[in-house]
Amino acid sequence: MALHYVIKYAATNVYENLVGEALWQFLIAPLNSGSQQIISSEFRNSLQIPIEKSINGYGFETFRIHPKKSFTSIDFEAEFHLIKDHINPFEKTIALSLDNELSQINSLNFIVEHSIYLKSTTLTKLPKRHEIDFLYSEQISIFENMKNLNSWIFDGFSFKTDVTDVDTDLDIILEEKQGVCQDFTHLFCAIARSHNIPARYVSGYLHQGNGYFGDSQMHAWAEVFIPACGWIGFDPTNNLIAAENHIKVAHGKDYSDCPPIKGIVYTSGANHTKYSVEVNAQQ
Repeated sequence: MALHYVIKYAATNVYENLVGEALWQFLIAPLNSGSQQIISSEFRNSLQIPIEKSINGYGFETFRIHPKKSFTSIDFEAEFHLIKDHINPFEKTIALSLDNELSQINSLNFIVEHSIYLKSTTLTKLPKRHEIDFLYSEQISIFENMKNLNSWIFDGFSFKTDVTDVDTDLDIILEEKQGVCQDFTHLFCAIARSHNIPARYVSGYLHQGNGYFGDSQMHAWAEVFIPACGWIGFDPTNNLIAAENHIKVAHGKDYSDCPPIKGIVYTSGANHTKYSVEVNAQQ
């Protein structure tokens, strides 16, 4: 059974002084692939500046806007309609022997092919001063280990907003035992990579109608590559395997590869930004 999603994204930027010029890039459009079929996509701004579309380095569509006239405020609005097929992620978990799995992830070809998602980054580097008590077992499958890692983060860390930001490293997360979806995704990727499991950071939307935890703007979860299964999503914030409630936008090594918005604004003084995201679904 499929779900029809309507996603509404809104942002308002207000500046104390005139903005002479600005350039923004938005990475907020749902991916049109696999189980997601985009019906319509609309992005507009209050200054009626023409919108340019481009493809980023990972192959995902972005909206670019470059106002060249002065202003003190600007509103952005986007609306996406899509169909998301029902997913049973367990159907992808083809059982290989444990020896076969271990042999594949340690092979040179596998390491070279997935090297970009095996290396640690500034945001996914495990600090040496914190001992990680998650136990990875070679007596069970990679899939079962990743399920256990999902539960380990969910049980050991508390979802709490306004205690971290986009640059918070894992040293703080492990110390405070709290954070938001991007923090838990970084931790999941870091631990998976430390066991030679390719892991990538995913940015997208979460249908929170079922009481799931998620950011008020966009959600984050991880995808790991398992031999014979391919990429499977794990959401440690909610202890879920990503399925029809997760609407993917983009992926990268960490948050810095797929922020929903980035840009340059030429002005002085204070500014205020407000975002909102609505995700509505019906069968």
